[in-house]
Amino acid sequence: MITWVTGKIIDIKHWKNRLFSLIVHAPVNTFTAGQFTKIGININNMIIHRAYSYLNAPRNPNLEFYIATVLTGKFTPLLCTLCPGDTLMLTKESYGRFVLNAIPNCENLWMLASGTGIGPYLSILEDQDERLHQFSNIVLVHAVRFFKNLNYLSQMQKLKIFYNGKLHIQTIISQEKYPNSLFGRIPTLIENDSLEKKVGLQLNIDNSHVMLCGNPQMIHDTKKILNKKYGMTDHILSKPGHVTQERYW
Repeated sequence: MITWVTGKIIDIKHWKNRLFSLIVHAPVNTFTAGQFTKIGININNMIIHRAYSYLNAPRNPNLEFYIATVLTGKFTPLLCTLCPGDTLMLTKESYGRFVLNAIPNCENLWMLASGTGIGPYLSILEDQDERLHQFSNIVLVHAVRFFKNLNYLSQMQKLKIFYNGKLHIQTIISQEKYPNSLFGRIPTLIENDSLEKKVGLQLNIDNSHVMLCGNPQMIHDTKKILNKKYGMTDHILSKPGHVTQERYW
């Protein structure tokens, strides 16, 4: 049984390319960094809702969500028109196993994101959980179409400084070339070794675990390459593996 609570929008930031960030205050239960909730809008006594990952650390009272407007959708075109002071609904409970305590020990943890899939990684890193110290290196990769879509790059860079050499940041842009960013798609850059060479760390079955979040096609193609090239398999409770995923639609 879903328990809905009322949230108040504190701020809404509109970015380029139909992206926006929603900041809400709501009496939700404590969540684990990496989890998601459901956001709903009451229309004619029916709650239309979708699932969104928290971007903020659990200790932060500002609940933040990074969202892409789907022009043909029924929900996000309405959601992006809301303003500070407006209300919406959130589930009191949170969901998902895309969390640190589900990740096995390894030397290198690779956090690969496309688009708005950067959200749960920022939540995990902002949370500063002691379990992050079990990894020698954490690689945070954000793949977008254009440089202007790297809306959380400054936050990523601040986290890099905070983690003092443990956190490696790499951006990937698929539609234009930009200094210090790789050009192309995540699976291709893994297949041709460009990502490993740029980051300067080895990705393999013996020392790495890969987290994937974002576009389902990116996840599908990346898993295929990881399996073909390294023999990496899905990580599930009943059968430990090397790849943990969170699809965004």
